[in-house]
Amino acid sequence: MTAASELSFFASADGDLAYRDMGTGDPVVLLHSGFADHRVFDAQLPSLAADFRVIAPDIRGHGFSANASEPFRWADDLAGLLRHLDLGPAVLVGLSMGAAVATDTAIEHPELVRAIVVCGGGTSAFEYKDPQLLEHTARAGQLLGAGDIEGWLDHFPEGVAGPRRTPDEVDPAILRRLRELTAHTISKHTPGEKDWYVPLTDPWSGVPKLDVPVLAIHGAADWPDGIAMAQRFADTVPNGRSTTIEGAGHYPNMENPERFNEILTDFLGTL
Repeated sequence: MTAASELSFFASADGDLAYRDMGTGDPVVLLHSGFADHRVFDAQLPSLAADFRVIAPDIRGHGFSANASEPFRWADDLAGLLRHLDLGPAVLVGLSMGAAVATDTAIEHPELVRAIVVCGGGTSAFEYKDPQLLEHTARAGQLLGAGDIEGWLDHFPEGVAGPRRTPDEVDPAILRRLRELTAHTISKHTPGEKDWYVPLTDPWSGVPKLDVPVLAIHGAADWPDGIAMAQRFADTVPNGRSTTIEGAGHYPNMENPERFNEILTDFLGTL
């Protein structure tokens, strides 16, 4: 388990932002999913750090990073951290919400980005069409709005499993770990608090201009909308491709870390 003492902190204009900084070499940035934190990449950090300098931030309002008290954009937070560390261009690897952080940053600060890997998401213009997923997210919102944190935590595993599996078909150790991480982030917030996040306007219009290599990694059992967003991103850039990990859902890096690490390392070797 990652201890807070292993973290570094970047003093942004609106509070300290936490991150892990491991290894040496070309920079690779791991961007976590919503409600979690950098620890979803525990199985990637030591592997990648053998050959690369790996930065794994906690996105504002998540994990050990400060909550927002004024308007902010994901891209500007990450750009501020990379410039603080004098890093870039870096490879950005984004999982779900982290994919949106990666693509926003590439659109707004292209000089800081060398390549992009997305998994379970595309741009920050999230596209949810599947009725089952819409029902799942609506129920999650209802539980959070009512302050029913335990109910929300009990509901979360359905999103991890995806539409074609039950949570019982997911390794219980993964679900326990995600419950721990998401409970930590949820505890930082209160129902009805102001959302200071400022979305990027029409991010898809900037995607065809991204002249960097892109890889989409799909979990075969993930929600179709998550796969579609990542695939659309890979199809829209000039230099994109995709691959699929069988038997994994929304967190293929946790369900099959060996295969995920192999795919990611092979892609990094082509840059």
